[in-house]
Amino acid sequence: MISSGGGSQPRWRRDGKELFFISPDGKLMTAEVKGMPEFRVGSVQPLFQTQIWGAGGVTNGHRWDAAPDGQRFLINSAAAVVPSSITVVSNWQASLKK
Repeated sequence: MISSGGGSQPRWRRDGKELFFISPDGKLMTAEVKGMPEFRVGSVQPLFQTQIWGAGGVTNGHRWDAAPDGQRFLINSAAAVVPSSITVVSNWQASLKK
């Protein structure tokens, strides 16, 4: 087991020494792994909070990838659009009757 808290969308670093995954709260996590002489998992650390589209629960494909050296990541994320102001018009139908 790599994570007791869960995770999804795992990706291996090309040399097999690290496994990356997305935690349920959307953090990109890294786990050190050793394969010889037996499979062992070292420390599991958060790298950073992502704004990954679908968060960690996406099960129909990966929404991100790691560079072969594990130093850069490409993440499909939704841009947060926050309006600077909002206008609420109440009783707008009354203005049409004039």
